[in-house]
Amino acid sequence: MRALFNDIKASGRQLRSLIKANGGVGAVIQKAQRISASDGFLGLCRRIFRTLQRTRGSGRPYSEWVATFDTLGDEARRMIRKRIAGLPRRPRISIVMPVYNTPEQWLRKAIDSVCGQLYPDWELCIADDASTTPHVAIVLDEYARKDWRIKVVRRATNGHISAASNSALELATGDFTGLLDHDDELAEHALFCVVEAMLANPEAGLIYSDEDKIDAHGVRSQPYFKPDWNYDLLLSHNLICHFACYRTEPLRHVGGFREGFEGAQDYDLALRCIEQLQPAQIVHIPRVLYHWRMHSDSTAADIETKPYAVEAAKRAVAEHLARKHVDAEVTPAPEAPAMLRVRYAIPVPHPRVTLIIPSRNRVELLRTCVETLFARTAYDAFDVIVVDNASDEPEALEYLAALAGRERVRVIRDAGNFNFSRLNNLAARHAGGEILGLLNNDLEFQDPAWLAEMVSHVVRPGVGAVGARLWYPNGRLQHGGVVLGLGGVAGHAHKMCRRGDTGHNRRAVLIQNFSAVTAACLLVRKAVFCEVAGLDEQLAVAYNDVDFCLRVRERGYRNIWTPFAEVVHHESASRGIGLTPEAVARFAGEISFMKERWGEALLSDPAYNPNLTLAFENFQIAWPPRVAPLVALAAADGA
Repeated sequence: MRALFNDIKASGRQLRSLIKANGGVGAVIQKAQRISASDGFLGLCRRIFRTLQRTRGSGRPYSEWVATFDTLGDEARRMIRKRIAGLPRRPRISIVMPVYNTPEQWLRKAIDSVCGQLYPDWELCIADDASTTPHVAIVLDEYARKDWRIKVVRRATNGHISAASNSALELATGDFTGLLDHDDELAEHALFCVVEAMLANPEAGLIYSDEDKIDAHGVRSQPYFKPDWNYDLLLSHNLICHFACYRTEPLRHVGGFREGFEGAQDYDLALRCIEQLQPAQIVHIPRVLYHWRMHSDSTAADIETKPYAVEAAKRAVAEHLARKHVDAEVTPAPEAPAMLRVRYAIPVPHPRVTLIIPSRNRVELLRTCVETLFARTAYDAFDVIVVDNASDEPEALEYLAALAGRERVRVIRDAGNFNFSRLNNLAARHAGGEILGLLNNDLEFQDPAWLAEMVSHVVRPGVGAVGARLWYPNGRLQHGGVVLGLGGVAGHAHKMCRRGDTGHNRRAVLIQNFSAVTAACLLVRKAVFCEVAGLDEQLAVAYNDVDFCLRVRERGYRNIWTPFAEVVHHESASRGIGLTPEAVARFAGEISFMKERWGEALLSDPAYNPNLTLAFENFQIAWPPRVAPLVALAAADGA
């Protein structure tokens, strides 16, 4: 909670700076009154948000964050060494490193980053893949003579990275094996953090960390702050990547690295290994432990330098799905062609979907929603239930009467006060479809494939709720998945991003798991909906979808967000924004309800990362992060 307050405090400083830059409080109030008069309160809020969105990206640079939160001092090193000396067990970690014609400066940097580890129980297993540049053998011999923990094997012929990695793997004797490319670097505390994770999770079979890029001058950039285990994101790109450590014997059991997957050999390895593991055995360390070298020929600088890697990645995922007997097609992701999209087959005959649309008056919104739904949806195995919540405007009543006479449409009525949860639960009891779709009445459908895409996911085993990518009419992103903790309870990932903005490591354009998705456009199997007793009617307006998704997740289902089901959302147009004392009190009560029910879970979203802020929705770096400082970690057990 302290970190959230710090994030909000930083936002306050930013807002004060903006006020000062715009002529002071009086001038800003006058401007706000003009905007509110012309655009309404919602327009004013959006204008403020856009201004903050533009300015907050120019905040403190990553280099300053690294210096402040991710650089060890002498005292931290001393405490970590003391902690290591007191460990109940010190497992050996083998580092596998294939080498081929590596520039000398990068080769030395890579090896030095292992030799400089604070945790001493390691071995570096190097396979020289028949390098033709003389300095490689000289450097490897030099290091092997200096440190008995460095083992070198020289291949007689060049076999490329998979064969060379397997040659290095043959040397490994450690409990776990970590993967290091020949021109990259490990953080000096990397192996210490891995061992801590091993000891805290004795059943772990795979441990992975966050990573960033490092240039020729040692400057770090482009951090990837990853989520915890996220299966559907892994199918979109190599989430595991760096730094990956596998339990050694199972790694050998799956056959090590497969030749023919060069460029994606570690991705293919991860997919084969996770097939043998339970989710609880896959552990994420939310710390930057690996620095990926950027130079002109590296994948770190530009994946397009190695187009064969994308083809190998496609084949790795396709073969993984085939081994699991999943009927699917793997293609490049349209907005991130170096990454992947999996298109799942829909069962035949197509399962029927009942789409539920609560509505009150505002006939122009309901008409747009229903008419575009029928005119522009290619998947036709659906029917509609419109829940009329006490409409009294003549034009609305006339349209509802017309709808009641249409094929595949049913109108039911509820005269009580607005309660989104109650209205949907009522309709669900009348629904005949095996899949329920919860829709706001202020949606506009343009993409004919939206429903088929969502159905293709919701019918998959183990999947709970499925959410769509929703756009404001102005082309800004409204919903890219729900992140817990934003603003105290939850908020929308990458909100207000422009079309074409791919987000944090392309997460705004990839299929993935989120803890929750919005009920403005949500699909779920009726059996799952009933299993969790539907939406909680104590949450009449806010957070009922978040609570629902968390209860679905609690039952062991994965919630999915797909960017390939796209819908325009005229958000809150039908009800407006409630600013009455009653509405404010209700909203405060719903916030309290969520915090009481879910507690600290709201501040530790496994689909997010504690190094990312809870003050904004754009995946900005948290200042400070919510992960414990390394000094505190070293001291946690009495070091």
